[in-house]
Amino acid sequence: MFESTAGLIGSTPSLTLALQQGDSLTLVGWWKMLVLILPFAGWGWYVSSILDKHAARFNLPREKFNTVHLFVALGAILLAVLLPMKGMVAFIVALAVLTVILLADILIFISVHNKDERTPEKFRINFIESITKPSEDSKAKKSKKAAAALAGKVEYAIKSPDKSLVPVPLADSPEFPVRVAAEALLQKMLISRATQVELVPTGKDNTYRPQFLVDGIPSQGDAIPGPDALKIMDFWKGAAKLDLAERRKKLQAEVTFEKDELKRKLRVTSQGVQAGMRLMLMIDPDKAVVRGIGEMGLLDAQKAEIEALVTNTGGLVLVAAPADGGRTTTFYTVIRMHDAYTSNVQTIEMDPQATLEGVKQNKFDQYAEGPEYGTTVRSLLRRDPDVLGVAELPDANTAKEAAKADFDRCRIYVCVKADNAQQALQGWVKLVGDPELAAKGLRGVISQKLLRKLCNNCKAGYAPTPDMLKKLGLPEGGVKQLFKKGGQVMVKDKVQTCPACDGGGYFGQEGAFEVVTLTDGDRSLIKAGDWNGLKLELRKRKVPTLQQAALRKAVDGITSVEEVIRVTTEQAAPAPAPAAAPAAAPAPAAVAKK
Repeated sequence: MFESTAGLIGSTPSLTLALQQGDSLTLVGWWKMLVLILPFAGWGWYVSSILDKHAARFNLPREKFNTVHLFVALGAILLAVLLPMKGMVAFIVALAVLTVILLADILIFISVHNKDERTPEKFRINFIESITKPSEDSKAKKSKKAAAALAGKVEYAIKSPDKSLVPVPLADSPEFPVRVAAEALLQKMLISRATQVELVPTGKDNTYRPQFLVDGIPSQGDAIPGPDALKIMDFWKGAAKLDLAERRKKLQAEVTFEKDELKRKLRVTSQGVQAGMRLMLMIDPDKAVVRGIGEMGLLDAQKAEIEALVTNTGGLVLVAAPADGGRTTTFYTVIRMHDAYTSNVQTIEMDPQATLEGVKQNKFDQYAEGPEYGTTVRSLLRRDPDVLGVAELPDANTAKEAAKADFDRCRIYVCVKADNAQQALQGWVKLVGDPELAAKGLRGVISQKLLRKLCNNCKAGYAPTPDMLKKLGLPEGGVKQLFKKGGQVMVKDKVQTCPACDGGGYFGQEGAFEVVTLTDGDRSLIKAGDWNGLKLELRKRKVPTLQQAALRKAVDGITSVEEVIRVTTEQAAPAPAPAAAPAAAPAPAAVAKK
């Protein structure tokens, strides 16, 4: 008898094969073969059912991945077989080596899949969850079924600001359908990726209509009869412990909603409007406005410019954007860039959107009796803060008080509604009323708009024509490929709606910025009202305009040319008070470099 020394074979004889001259070879026992098949079976199921389907779903290189998987499996077999050991110990070691290699292959590829930019965050693979919970496809189907069958069913545990649980009414009570309808509004937000929903009167037939905000674009839901809409509003107000009798003043509080492992915050805001009452629900409001400087979408040169503005203390910086243009996020970001533990950093806000660690946030109640907003700003400046953030600019008096500050001792950030940097400056000068006073303290302007980002899973590339490049102000031949929205993907030779963006073609938003540091010469031009001269001076210094920064994002494949045109040519809301009309967006003569 010839006994093999291979790790997988061992020394236990169970099956012999006759060889020439009477020799025989002892092969592995049947039960050992069965045990060895188990890790391969589990590995094969995971690779084919989870990793391969995930790669197909998000256009990852399936053939490349599967080739590597096969080589890893072959290497695992060879390594286990060639172990220079005998007996049962050899079999156990070989089995362990085989299992470790196959498991490492899975975990490495999970990491590769999750790090790929084409995989949205919510679709990243969790190894434990993927083997203990349903797949994303089955979860999506169940979610749709749940949405369709939501009537007559309560889905969430809702907790008031005091952490008390909002009781679920009895199924046969008149309050139960109201609870179900209120949760249906929330469920629709989650399914559509909406960050907020507003329930507002239509002005017709005493009806209300929900307006969902998805990636900055509003979409309307089905109309709701007035009496039913008011009951839904009262439910959410009651859950938030707000005064149900108050139909005029702005009321706001936060609740939490939970379901299984899901736990999210929900800000409830009610306010009286001309045709009735408006209710707004916003999911995770803190996360929407608190970001790091590197998460904003700034070009590298613009990021360095803001960092320099923050470092050079003193003076006044305008933070400008149209309504819902990301102004609060940028305002909070620059405030947080100051060290609130070594400096006296304060803000004055009518509606704080998040808690800033170490910062004294002064809330101004516009309904309470007492000093006006501008007077409160003056009072705060007299307390000698190192940094003061003015979140709103409601009137000329506030602008004048901020312009009179001691800029040798204090840095002030003032938020304004404006379409671009020049419009912000013009509106500021007009509000102050004195060009010399308005220009004296100015140190810079940070202006922005929000662009929708293309879905990395389904965006489609194309070669731009020379005529298109010329219209965009791009050099002919300098840009080989641009991208447009897709909305569909190919899975097993079948066209399917993109699961990441649900067919919309866009996923998320990013800022396009215009950052201007003002010099003494710039302030002289502002004082003289020479706006064309200021524009020419900034062009000489090659300061990227907002439009050029947005176009850079299209060249980099972050967004589409269509989205750049939509955002940069869109007329924004006017600046507070009768500011100058929005200036026309300059032609993108050149794309700003990162």
